[in-house]
Amino acid sequence: MSEEIKVSKNRLHGLWALTNRDLKKWYQNPIVFIIGIIQPVLWLALLGKAMNISSIFSSGSLPAMPQELAATFTAQQLQGLSAYFGGLQTQIMTATFNTPDYFSFMAMGMVAFVTVFTTAFVGISVVFDRRLGFMNKVLSTPVSRSVIILSKVVSASMRSVFQAAIVTIIAYLLGLQLGANFTPFSILGIFAIVFLIGFGLSSMFTAITLRTTRMETPQAIFNLVTLPLMFASSAYFPIDKMPDWLQAIANVNPISYTIDAVRRLMIFSDGYGPLVTDFAFVGIFALVVTAICIVLSWRYLNK
Repeated sequence: MSEEIKVSKNRLHGLWALTNRDLKKWYQNPIVFIIGIIQPVLWLALLGKAMNISSIFSSGSLPAMPQELAATFTAQQLQGLSAYFGGLQTQIMTATFNTPDYFSFMAMGMVAFVTVFTTAFVGISVVFDRRLGFMNKVLSTPVSRSVIILSKVVSASMRSVFQAAIVTIIAYLLGLQLGANFTPFSILGIFAIVFLIGFGLSSMFTAITLRTTRMETPQAIFNLVTLPLMFASSAYFPIDKMPDWLQAIANVNPISYTIDAVRRLMIFSDGYGPLVTDFAFVGIFALVVTAICIVLSWRYLNK
């Protein structure tokens, strides 16, 4: 007498098994794993330290006062002018970037933006599974299409959190200046917002590549989307200092809200004011895009 095979009725049946498979493909491949760690380190060490914007506003970059003009001031007045211009760097940097250290400003932008580099390659994973036949095997099991897609999204989001942690640690070792808002619980807040944006971006890239079987497609999408997401956000420059037309784009870019949340938790000192708005915007973005991705998977994810 044959035993009856019982199939789980749980809607999330198979989610962890597929997620764990994708994670193993990542951390059991030493080259990919090491490159994933080195890449954000290079961004911080090379780009972060090379863009030493604060030095532009130092008193040393100002031209020397002409002797004829200096002769019109008393020694006390010259001393006062020297003290004023000596503190001008901190005043300008704080007024512009809300922190006296541009490296800290840019580094926290990279903590959020590293999710783009991680999640963009989810589409390549989907194409690989199609071409190698694994997708057809999974579609033949009782696992739902939405779970197949969610496993890709969850694994990419978890990798994003790991890389964000690496970037944060390296930034601190390279001289990150923590703000008055920082507490040990800030780390949990950063991981939460990074996981949310990773979830949303993974769903977006997966939805775009659901029907394709060509490797060139996700790579072309990555090249097309990366620069607009990076420069039409506050990753490198404050939004309120951008041209009006670019501000309109940056103000609806979920990366901008993620970056603002990370900075408020780590380096800003003017309170948590917009933090609720940041989490709400990124959370709604993640929910909406994930729902769209799941609906598309019901229609287009076929053998």
